[in-house]
Amino acid sequence: MTVTKRSAMYETKAWGVEAQPDFINMCVEIDTQLTPLQLLEALQAIEQQTGRQKSYKWGPRKIDLDILFYGGLVIDEERLKIPHPYAHLRRFVLEPLAEIAPEFVHPTLGNTILWLLNRL
Repeated sequence: MTVTKRSAMYETKAWGVEAQPDFINMCVEIDTQLTPLQLLEALQAIEQQTGRQKSYKWGPRKIDLDILFYGGLVIDEERLKIPHPYAHLRRFVLEPLAEIAPEFVHPTLGNTILWLLNRL
């Protein structure tokens, strides 16, 4: 994997379960030869290496690496959903993503990231 673009870091309130510390969010664009499932496994290995432990859904965590998009692919499997099913609803995703890919078109919604951000 090679990082080709990265956003600034954004400190944001927790989403889903709000009674927890703020999160730091950012987006990166990478170039990879990994398949989407191989990429997921690599990201999960990084999470484990940095000390992530299982907790409750949307709970506090040391690190959380998500695949938001993989080009224009649409994948709906139990282990992997691309595009990320909540990406278009989360300002903390869309703001940093718009910084690095404002004209990227969401493959199922057909709108740009900047348009989705402005709609929130």
